[in-house]
Amino acid sequence: MEDIERLKKELEVQARQAQERLDQLKYLQADFDNFRKWTAKEKDLITDMANERLINDLLVILDDFDQALPSLKQEKNKEGMEMIYKKFSKILSAYGLQPIECVGKKFDPHFHEVLCTEKCAKEQNTVLEELGKGYRLKSKVIRPSKVMIAEHIMEKGGENNG
Repeated sequence: MEDIERLKKELEVQARQAQERLDQLKYLQADFDNFRKWTAKEKDLITDMANERLINDLLVILDDFDQALPSLKQEKNKEGMEMIYKKFSKILSAYGLQPIECVGKKFDPHFHEVLCTEKCAKEQNTVLEELGKGYRLKSKVIRPSKVMIAEHIMEKGGENNG
């Protein structure tokens, strides 16, 4: 009888230890899964940062194309240059590069950098002209658009505040 009681207690101790080890194993498995997810995110972040640096450097070439193409109106090479420009733009957009549309839109400091203002009848802070193209890489602005915005002219009416 004593042996049976002793064996039952031993079995309980062994079962408790087995459960503790199983719990530890589950925690380790969860920690490993979290670590794996974290390293994957970190790898993606590093890749995105490297792409951003590369694309930022390549934007200078894209700007040069933007300036050179209008001057080639009469030349035979214009068609070839336009093909290269389109191909280059297509590659950059495949990596998530998107130009920021701004003319006619309301000024947004997250997307635009004001270089000058012009007095006109248009609504205050409306973008009148894009002076330098801005770009987003995926959802991040990597270069804001350099813009000219409207400074609304107040209409002088017959109001007398005197």
